[in-house]
Amino acid sequence: MEKRILSKKQRRELIRIIVCLAAFLAIFIADKVAKLDKVISGVGWVLPFVLYLIVYLAIGYDVLWRAVRNIAHGQVFDENFLMCIATIGAFALAIYRGVSGMQAEGFDEACAVLLFYQVGEFFQDYAAGRSRKSISALMDIRPDYANLLTGGGVETVDPSQVKVGDVIRVNPGEKVPLDGVVIKGASALDTKALTGESLPREVAEGDPVISGSVNTSTQLDIRVEKEFYDSTVSKILELVENASAQKSKAENFITKFAKYYTPTVVIVALLLAVIPGAVTGDWSTWVYRALSFLVVSCPCALVISIPLSFFAGIGAASRYGILIKGSNYLEKFNKADAFVFDKTGTLTKGNFVVAEVAPEENRDKVLRLAAVAEHDSAHPIAKSIRESFAGETEGGYTLTNVAGEGIVASKDGSVICCGNEKLMKSRGISYVPHKGVGTVVYVSENGRFEGSILIHDQIKEEAPEVMRGLAEMGCKTVMLTGDNEAVASAVAEELGVTQYKAGLLPQNKVEEVEKLLAQKQKSGALCFVGDGINDAPVLMRSDIGIAMGGVGSDAAIEAADMVLMHDDLNSLPLAKRIARKTMAVVRENIVFSIAVKLIILVLSALGIANMWAAVFGDVGVAVIAILNAMRVNGRYKEKTNGKENLPA
Repeated sequence: MEKRILSKKQRRELIRIIVCLAAFLAIFIADKVAKLDKVISGVGWVLPFVLYLIVYLAIGYDVLWRAVRNIAHGQVFDENFLMCIATIGAFALAIYRGVSGMQAEGFDEACAVLLFYQVGEFFQDYAAGRSRKSISALMDIRPDYANLLTGGGVETVDPSQVKVGDVIRVNPGEKVPLDGVVIKGASALDTKALTGESLPREVAEGDPVISGSVNTSTQLDIRVEKEFYDSTVSKILELVENASAQKSKAENFITKFAKYYTPTVVIVALLLAVIPGAVTGDWSTWVYRALSFLVVSCPCALVISIPLSFFAGIGAASRYGILIKGSNYLEKFNKADAFVFDKTGTLTKGNFVVAEVAPEENRDKVLRLAAVAEHDSAHPIAKSIRESFAGETEGGYTLTNVAGEGIVASKDGSVICCGNEKLMKSRGISYVPHKGVGTVVYVSENGRFEGSILIHDQIKEEAPEVMRGLAEMGCKTVMLTGDNEAVASAVAEELGVTQYKAGLLPQNKVEEVEKLLAQKQKSGALCFVGDGINDAPVLMRSDIGIAMGGVGSDAAIEAADMVLMHDDLNSLPLAKRIARKTMAVVRENIVFSIAVKLIILVLSALGIANMWAAVFGDVGVAVIAILNAMRVNGRYKEKTNGKENLPA
């Protein structure tokens, strides 16, 4: 289905604005050309009053109603109140002039104030809707039902009714309602709404699946591993829905500013009308200036554009699979100047691969013997060895695990030893030490050393470039790992991180982060980037906790302030660019709005600027600020595996 640019409500509002604008222009031109106040002798002001009043009520009835309703609820000083006082006062002043025999000026200006105020409101609603669409894809992941397999067949139930251990069926085209494991079938899952990845993920029996993804091809039976309240989709929805509650310092400042600013300008406008009017006796002139002062004093541009800028930034980030829990974290992330990384699963892929076999000419035999010994082991290193050997392995061996040393496989007098240096020494086997950095597995057959296998964790392809990119942004990069010094040093050198710490336990990582926090500048912020599973304490202690590959990890969503939905480090500099642009737009809007308003406020008080200038000072500035805020939700160049992409 084609997505509509405007909602039904927005289209109705746009039609109302266009019709009222056309009517206003027709009346305005007729008034200036034909002089409507001359048509009826004696009470010439009545005809333009009635015509402009019709347009005024048609375009502003909802503003008048909101002002009355808010006053009834004790919320007096807001933009609706200012608009009503200014425009009704302008109408009253024009009537007073007409009754007094003077030229009845002000009907057109009062009508224009509300008309262009509604134009500004429409732009605000459109801009907010545009940003909201970036987040709405995440809200679409909410499952409506689950197909529960029972003794009598398939029953459609609410996802919250499904228990752990139940089996659900997901047909092609349906959303996966709960986290679980595939027990029957093979298919491709569309995880775009969760991760931003355009390519589907293949799953088969035994593979885990996460709620919120869409089954694209074949029917799947899934054994439920988590109840709905604890599922990935539930956690993400909670995160998105609560994001607006975490306000930035700029937003809190604007809220407090508007709270005291609005009643202050009302008092100033009242004094501007009363004191000079009483002194000079020219009440109409000073009341008109006070009304113009009220119009331009409306804080719409600030109150609307600042939160909208942050909302647009959060929306833009979510479109790239970056979830930010609130505008305060987006504001703080702009100041981030230190990034601390966990190694395994964050800077590396967390999967072991065979890097080298020595001697190379004996490669196939060494791998075959090791694969035989590691045949039944579930250890990641054993798995990497089996995957590296392409041939068939002979079965029937008796496998004995030697704690802390390795595995001994024996069959019909043949003995294969596969393990570390300790195993070779305990068996009295003369071996050639491997000087590579990583985990070394030594292999022997019948007491004769055959060779060694070097295994290491793969560094993510994008990691070195991302480290360089962060360095170019003036950010310090630190790697914390539990690996030994040799492995940590080799990885740190390849990545180009600023510094690293090796041999750390989870509690040591917290201590290191505490030290870095004590060293950082007050104006900066420290981010910890981890896999979100074992790093929850560090994620919570840092200024900004960022969970890599957060999908399916409860700890990531609960402990982190930002969650990178797809396991790609390129999201970090991208998020940094979005944060920088957001804060730049916020500063531009604050400076521009206050500067223009102050200038026109002074000019209005001096009588140099009329109400038309006041309209620009209010609505014009608001529209410009809103359009500027919309730039945040634009398109950003994103790199994935070294290639630049743009979102769909």
